[in-house]
Amino acid sequence: MIKCHLAKLMGEKKYKIIDVARATGLNRSTITLLYKESAQKVDLETIDKLCDLFGCQVGELLEKVE
Repeated sequence: MIKCHLAKLMGEKKYKIIDVARATGLNRSTITLLYKESAQKVDLETIDKLCDLFGCQVGELLEKVE
């Protein structure tokens, strides 16, 4: 299973979903699915934009857990 740490990253910067959407140009529904960890698939462009926004590596955003 892949765990998404978007909610944690957003909490650290006190960002709301709309803040992330405006800063990245991503659709709010895409961010909401990642925030709630219910996304089934994610584009590489989405991951890239989120990593740029939060100044993190992919491994800090996504983690494989058993």
